[in-house]
Amino acid sequence: MTDHHFSATALFPCSAQELYLWHGRPGALERLIPPWEHTRVLSKTGGLDPGGQVVLGMHAGPVPYKWQARHIENLPGVMFRDIQERGPFARWVHTHRFADSPKGALLEDHIDFALPAQPLLPGFSTTLVNRTLKRIFRYRHATLQDDMRLHQRCSQLPLRVLISGASGVLGSALHPLLTTGGHEVWTLVRRRPDRSRREIYWNPEGGDLNLAGLPAFDGVIHLAGDNIGDGRWTPAKKQRVIDSRVLGTALIARALAAMPVRPRVLLSASAVGFYGNCLDCCMREEDDAGPDFISDVCSRWEHSALPAQDAGIRTVFMRIGVVLSPRGGALRRLLATSALGFPRRFGSGAQYISWIGINDMVAAVLHALTCATLTGPVNIAAPPPVTNTELMRVLAAVVDRPLLPSIPAGLLKVLYGQMASEVLLGGCRVATDKLQQSGFTFRHAELEQALRHLLGKFKDSGQAGE
Repeated sequence: MTDHHFSATALFPCSAQELYLWHGRPGALERLIPPWEHTRVLSKTGGLDPGGQVVLGMHAGPVPYKWQARHIENLPGVMFRDIQERGPFARWVHTHRFADSPKGALLEDHIDFALPAQPLLPGFSTTLVNRTLKRIFRYRHATLQDDMRLHQRCSQLPLRVLISGASGVLGSALHPLLTTGGHEVWTLVRRRPDRSRREIYWNPEGGDLNLAGLPAFDGVIHLAGDNIGDGRWTPAKKQRVIDSRVLGTALIARALAAMPVRPRVLLSASAVGFYGNCLDCCMREEDDAGPDFISDVCSRWEHSALPAQDAGIRTVFMRIGVVLSPRGGALRRLLATSALGFPRRFGSGAQYISWIGINDMVAAVLHALTCATLTGPVNIAAPPPVTNTELMRVLAAVVDRPLLPSIPAGLLKVLYGQMASEVLLGGCRVATDKLQQSGFTFRHAELEQALRHLLGKFKDSGQAGE
């Protein structure tokens, strides 16, 4: 059996002990899994001490398989080591080493691995593994560096936080960001709750939400709502969109207002669709709602949270742009059709898209949670919006696919009706001064930079491995 070796080292703005503790918190592995990988944490038992196990659901192309790893050694603050017990490698040993330096904490990820049936594999197999590991650890280290900077600003005091919509694209990324920052997270669920997992049952349609007897929450983050961009807007679909936002938000706002010890802050999701199709106008938080269906939905959505605001709870209406993540939403739908290429544009292509990468989005939520001066409506999107034409051009260049003929507006309207007119062909360009002036700093403010990070399409090779 031939052993191969890979190492990646990075510097972090914290102490070695702080970095080690981050790795031991719930959600650490979830934060480190690159979003372009079709990987899920299926189960975890134990922690970093010997005997702790993790089972991952992974894919080799279209073929699913399970990876089972076990921790075999742990020196707190110094190192821990895990091995593959079941998976695609003949041997896999991953050692994480932590050390202090004058400039911060050094983390070395060192992997010893062997491939199965090595003599029968093509000579470039090891090169492909090393190339894949370089991409993965470049993403892991960059994300962790940004997370540690964020937590230094926003996670000095641990908070108890309640989240709705925790299983969605945004919620599933936010949950591990909060727990790795040392915060205690509770979630609202519509099935039988598991109190050992800090779950609370709620049913917005039935008006069911009982917060009595629970510990006091420092903040509440309300993200739940029916997917507005999924399919045609039939009358039934429109009603689901409205009810899923208005009923749930009103229920939460009333429940929080009635609590004997109220949370300090409620972050309630909304969308830049509040402004409607604003052509090339740059919309600010003080501007009125537009005339579109989406605008009406957002206006009602925000109005439903007013009982919390009236009760003295700092309430932030997060007017969220198009969140980019290969795990869901608009970007995932575009990537699913990218085998041959991407449409050059939808309709005229001149419609503006106020977008934001998923890691900047969850960082903005944590910032809003802890920034006591931030209140009322807040636009959450990257500073430079792009046109639909620019989005498709940059995406095609990043994933190295050709641009295909445009999709006519008339065809989109035939297929999707009003949803096409407002979501695919309408545009919104928003200013983000309020968010930035409150102290928020973007990780990836440029579209190409964000897409390369989210898709692992880095221009250079990153850290060296051998």
